[in-house]
Amino acid sequence: MYIVTLLTDPAKPCLDGATVEALRNAWGGGAAGWLAPDVAAEFPVEKVPANRWEIWEELQARGVDLVVQPDAGRRKKMLLADMDSTMIEQECIDELADVAGVGEHVAEITRRAMNGELEFEGALRERVALLRGLDAGVIEQVLAERISYTPGGAELIATMRAHGAHTVLVSGGFTAFTRAVAAHLGFDEQRANTLHIEDGRLTGTVAEPILGREAKVATLREVAARLGIGTEDVIAVGDGANDLGMLGLAGAGVALHAKRSVAAQCDIRINHGDLTALLFVQGYTQAEFGGA
Repeated sequence: MYIVTLLTDPAKPCLDGATVEALRNAWGGGAAGWLAPDVAAEFPVEKVPANRWEIWEELQARGVDLVVQPDAGRRKKMLLADMDSTMIEQECIDELADVAGVGEHVAEITRRAMNGELEFEGALRERVALLRGLDAGVIEQVLAERISYTPGGAELIATMRAHGAHTVLVSGGFTAFTRAVAAHLGFDEQRANTLHIEDGRLTGTVAEPILGREAKVATLREVAARLGIGTEDVIAVGDGANDLGMLGLAGAGVALHAKRSVAAQCDIRINHGDLTALLFVQGYTQAEFGGA
């Protein structure tokens, strides 16, 4: 049995009953249920519809995301989440670079790396080198003035933890940021790269080995093994090419507002919903959400 989930942006709810019922009837689905009024609904089907992606494209134009996945094991026991442009709305290194006066150059390297056009580790070293000499105090300034949290993040973490799941923030960014973000959102643990600082200034280097695509995969395997669960019990979320390994390995890999080249390789693509979409695809109702 499979579950079809329809969802939209909670800030601009536009999912109507007619759309849900029309698709349910077309696909011969079972009874539909609302997970959140005007925001998310679901119904069961016996098999994955042949025109799934054609319908997905049509609904995208209407501001609606569509997910089809197996019903069994939908509620996961672990969340593995990327940070930059996923749990937060910025790329931290781009913000540091902007303060350093090399923002446009670094942002272009970031864009290409996240699209998979550049090897991640080399691109990170190149960008960090451009930050050499920057006052380390800028990190706190960026955290305080430039970082905003993606809507739904607090609810996602609180709800999964309330239902016994373990939550891990894993980033190709820096521990100076992941520590703060993980603490703010309530993650159980965090992992990222470490910027070298001497005499209060960035040295332009980062600790090796760099946490990139393969390290995210290794983290998923390691933490799941420690918890005594399988990779199928994990839901992972990210937006860049360096997330594809963990998204492919996890039982549910969610491309959230992802680069087009990344989303194309994932079955769960969320372009309109916020981070609560990860709860809806697991079958949680809005009434079950925790935190705010």
